[in-house]
Order: sequence, then structure tokens, then C-alpha cells
Amino acid sequence: MSEARRGRPREFDRDAAVAAATALFWERGYQATSIGDLTAAMGIRPGSLYAAFGDKMSLFHEVVEAYQRSPAGAFAGIALAEEPTARGAIARILREASAVYADPGHPAGCLVISAATNIAAQDVEIEKFLRERRDENLRALADRLGEARRAGELPSTADPRALAAYFAAVIQGMSQRARDGATTAELAGTAELALAAWPS
Repeated sequence: MSEARRGRPREFDRDAAVAAATALFWERGYQATSIGDLTAAMGIRPGSLYAAFGDKMSLFHEVVEAYQRSPAGAFAGIALAEEPTARGAIARILREASAVYADPGHPAGCLVISAATNIAAQDVEIEKFLRERRDENLRALADRLGEARRAGELPSTADPRALAAYFAAVIQGMSQRARDGATTAELAGTAELALAAWPS
């Protein structure tokens, strides 16, 4: 085997290609993003996409993994890990969502919340995949709020699961409002109203 064949360079930058695919899926959703759209944005041929990623669904899975490691996708988990109190963590998540979701530097809202809109019957696995990701986020909120109740930060009458569901609904609503054109200022107002519901 020749040196050229053994040491054949990659035809594209995988990280850059995934970033381009992320922007498309985030902006348009899974269903409305075609293979042609993806290859044009990624600067590769269909054969290279299939060789590198398998298929559209596999590429989307890689996109979501990369997104959840990015600042736009990881801020909630970071806040839960870093903030010493549950209220501080929730406040930070809501306030950062206000800025992240309306940031003009990338598509509005949250990819994991919005990418499954109008999923076709043949793509129900994508809908399930994203729902599972959102459910994981809900469990993380509920677990942190459960710890807060056990530590006395929340009253014993508080329901961590219900409270987590409430804040998750607010966060998902903020994502949609951002996609509808809401500004950071509007979303920040929503965040502060939501925090006023913290049990005392």
C-alpha cells in the first residue's frame, strides 16, 4: 500500500462540518433540513457525509452531543454543578437562558427544545431521542430540588418534581419566545417572574 493511500488526509474538518450542520438543524429543525442542505453547508459531497457520519439521523445525534457540550447547550448543567444553592442554580439557568436564547450570534432558542417540531412519522426516533434529552434535564432539576428540600432550602411541603416541571416549562417557553423574536430584556423579565414563584 502506498504512503499516499495509508496517510490519506481527511477531506474536511469534522468539527467545522458538525458546526455547520448544527446551525442548520438548530435554525430549521430536523425535518426541514435535507441532505442537500447539509452537504452544501458542510462543504462536502453526499458520499462523504454518509461515509463520515452514517446517515442524517446519525449526524443529528452527533450534532446534539456537540451542542450539549457547547456554551449554548451546557449552561444549565454547569449552573447546577457550580452553584452552591438550588435557588442560585435555577436563577442562573433562567438568566443565562435569557441571554443565550436571544443571542443573535446563533439561531434563537434551544436546539434540543425546538429541533423536533413537525417531525414526520418516519422520524419518530428523533422525537423520542430529543424527548429523552429533555427528560434528562427535568430529572436533573428535580434531583437538585430534592436535595434542596432535604437540606432545608425548600420547605418540606414543596414538591421537587412539580417545581422542576414548572421551571422546565418556563425554560421551554422562553426558547419558543426567542424563536418568535423575543429580546433578552423580555426573556429576562420572564425569568424574574418565574423566580418569584420560588416556595418560601
